Amino acid sequence: MANVVVFGIEGESDLWIADLSAGTVSKIGKPTQGELATVDKLRAAGTTIVKGVNLAVTAQSSASVAGGFMDG
Repeated sequence: MANVVVFGIEGESDLWIADLSAGTVSKIGKPTQGELATVDKLRAAGTTIVKGVNLAVTAQSSASVAGGFMDG
């Protein structure tokens, strides 16, 4: 199982890294080279890139997730 997820939120330029083992989420610096830089440029142009993730949903707050915002 993967222990780290890198993600970006639509409308924001920052990238984040979630360390699932440590239970932490941190902003990472803008990648300047390599595959992460390539996909970040594609993302900035409006492309959605997904690899190894089978569910991702944005919400306004953790309370809305706990409250079942996707129910019904």
